[in-house]
Amino acid sequence: MVCIYTSVAKFGASVIVFVVAFMLLHHRSSDFHPLSEITSVGNGIQENAREICDVFVGDWVGFEGEPLYNKSCSFISRGNQLNCLENGRPDPHYLHWRWKPRACDPLKFLEMMRNKSWAFIGDSISRNHIQSLLCMLSTVEEATLVHHDKGHKSQKWIFPSYNLTASIIWSPFLAKAIIPQNIYDASPSEVDVHLDTLDPSWTQHFKTWDYMIFSSGKWYSRSSIYYDNDTVLGCHSCPKRNLTDIGFDSAYRRVIKGVLDYIVASNHTGMVFYRTTSPDHFEGAKWFDGGVCERNEPVREGEFGLSWLDRILRDIELEEFGRARVVARDKGVKLRLLDVNPMSLLRPDGHPGAFRVSRPAGEIKNAKVVSDCLHWCLPGPIDSWNDILMEMIVNG
Repeated sequence: MVCIYTSVAKFGASVIVFVVAFMLLHHRSSDFHPLSEITSVGNGIQENAREICDVFVGDWVGFEGEPLYNKSCSFISRGNQLNCLENGRPDPHYLHWRWKPRACDPLKFLEMMRNKSWAFIGDSISRNHIQSLLCMLSTVEEATLVHHDKGHKSQKWIFPSYNLTASIIWSPFLAKAIIPQNIYDASPSEVDVHLDTLDPSWTQHFKTWDYMIFSSGKWYSRSSIYYDNDTVLGCHSCPKRNLTDIGFDSAYRRVIKGVLDYIVASNHTGMVFYRTTSPDHFEGAKWFDGGVCERNEPVREGEFGLSWLDRILRDIELEEFGRARVVARDKGVKLRLLDVNPMSLLRPDGHPGAFRVSRPAGEIKNAKVVSDCLHWCLPGPIDSWNDILMEMIVNG
């Protein structure tokens, strides 16, 4: 097949090309896979034949147009760590790439979502994700905040004209977890994670939501003590404790299995997504050890590899999802994989980096700064996650 898109495609001339490519993608037999197969292939995931096209396969395509929304979006407050341009990032190049194929437009999505409810359940990447969606949909109508908890970690908005609600539920472990107040200190206390109990902050509302997106991962690398039936099983990264270090991977697998089993057993009639872990792009070192992300354009597949942590998390997610998807299909539960990991790995240029706080570009050269190479700029590559999400909703 002749490659339709090139990395230098210009937005103004790409409309006809996109339409043709979209038609080809929907009729290409190689994009369909047996219902019984969900296997990892390279950095991708083969989904079943019910999917109209594999929206996770594509390229980051250059264009000269403006982002769908800009830094003045009300959901990106002044001083927001993700507002890269407002904080002084000098290069806007990361804004001028789009994942192809693109999905339905915000107006069409809002019309489809009348009287529906959404919940994004997870950590700060989930908050990053819902902020992107709110900004995209705000190009049609501004959402109104109608509820928040004391720390504004969990929030709920409504689009009044459509009676569409969207919530972020703070649940970084997805299981019941007691997180110490000093968690962000240099030497924080351990988190108490109850592996046998899912977080009631989402389970008690589960059947009230029409659409849900679950995700987790990075928090499992923190020092933790694991419990089962209120009895200590062991820990992860707890050298000062006289406990067996059982590692975070077994704990993560158990919780993800528990979450997916809960979803499958629920017979929920809505649609539930599991979003794969979002890759970081620290180079030279990790977050607080001087790691940076200073690239200003996408990379080709294979140029940037997953960190050891991301590889472990991803393998567990794909294995557990593959198992659960078979049971979900047999029970008629709409469980979908939102596999943003491969496409996101190609965008090391899309993070706040040194511009997680406001500072003139020239200041970076001489100042010692902490770079954020985990979260995503708004606007930025994360907006394409929602393009794909909309496409999956439209295609059922």
